[in-house]
Amino acid sequence: MPVIYETYSAEETAELGKRIAQQLQPGSVCALVGELGVGKTVFTQGLAQGLGITEPVCSPTFTIVQVYEEGRMPFYHFDVYRIADLQEMEEIGYEEYFYGSGVALVEWADLITELMPLSYQKITIEKDLEKGFDYRRILVEQVRREPGGVL
Repeated sequence: MPVIYETYSAEETAELGKRIAQQLQPGSVCALVGELGVGKTVFTQGLAQGLGITEPVCSPTFTIVQVYEEGRMPFYHFDVYRIADLQEMEEIGYEEYFYGSGVALVEWADLITELMPLSYQKITIEKDLEKGFDYRRILVEQVRREPGGVL
């Protein structure tokens, strides 16, 4: 059953990321979905803090994956916005991260749905300018898909 959160500031969005991080276990994979400028990186920074990471977390748009090892478990931050073809994910060894001993978070995960594990947490962030510039609606749901199926 999906859970809906509402935040009204970047700080609240980051704080929600922190809270969600407390529930993650080694091998967890999070798919982060939302338009440009919706706050995916802010959410990710909060999640990283919740995992005990103190170094700055930036979106790895050009490197595709950034690894942080200083927290309570490794954190693998993917940004697949610029992936031209799925072979690029194979080349960086995504499976090692998705099925490793840390937490993998994938920004723009809807672009690589067929590579996502059979079970993962999908986090969708949306804006609603009628409710304010900093308002965010954040939908968190557990996705289970069939082998070979997209969703």
